[in-house]
Amino acid sequence: MCNLYRMTSNADAIRQLFGPPLGGIDMAGSNLAMLEAIYPDYDAPVIRADATTTRLETMRWGWPPFGEVKRPITNVRNLQSPMWRAALRDPERRCLVPVTAFCEYGAVPDPVTKRKRQHWFALASGQPFAFAGIWRPTDNGPRFAFLTCAPNTLVGAVHPKAMPVMLADDDLGCWLHEDWALAQAMVRPFDPSLMREVDEGAPSTMPRDDSMSQPSLFG
Repeated sequence: MCNLYRMTSNADAIRQLFGPPLGGIDMAGSNLAMLEAIYPDYDAPVIRADATTTRLETMRWGWPPFGEVKRPITNVRNLQSPMWRAALRDPERRCLVPVTAFCEYGAVPDPVTKRKRQHWFALASGQPFAFAGIWRPTDNGPRFAFLTCAPNTLVGAVHPKAMPVMLADDDLGCWLHEDWALAQAMVRPFDPSLMREVDEGAPSTMPRDDSMSQPSLFG
């Protein structure tokens, strides 16, 4: 389960990389703050589309909890679950989650710190990429989660259960616009030859306290 990632590229990078395959993105004249550590229940940039516009906006990470679930749901694994079915099958409820690196925790705690080591993964090119996400409106604003799948060999060496669904540039438009029969083919492990493990650790190992303010995403 991926519960930590970062987005440290600016709006121009998003526009240049994601804009062409999407036919352009409405940035609303905004820039992006550097988000070195995005945890569940944080606000984060998300790209979504409707019949007329593809836009960058802010949503909170974590599907609203339900039933016995007490915490927001951040990762979507069982694509047959009725909970996800409506959003997956509606292109306007799918979204792209821009990312520069994501973290998976090692299985064995460090003998000195007693904490599990953070392993960060990024594209070998260093460019931003996108997770395949879904979103829903709530009374407190829109919320999103992203899909996971079986891991590739790189991520699986650290976290053998799952990895986020990463989209190649050619898949971005399909995820936002096509029928589920085509879009579901995007739910697959990413090519490990195009990725690398980042040597640097996360700048913060703990989520913010609820009393702390989060920096604005759009300056």
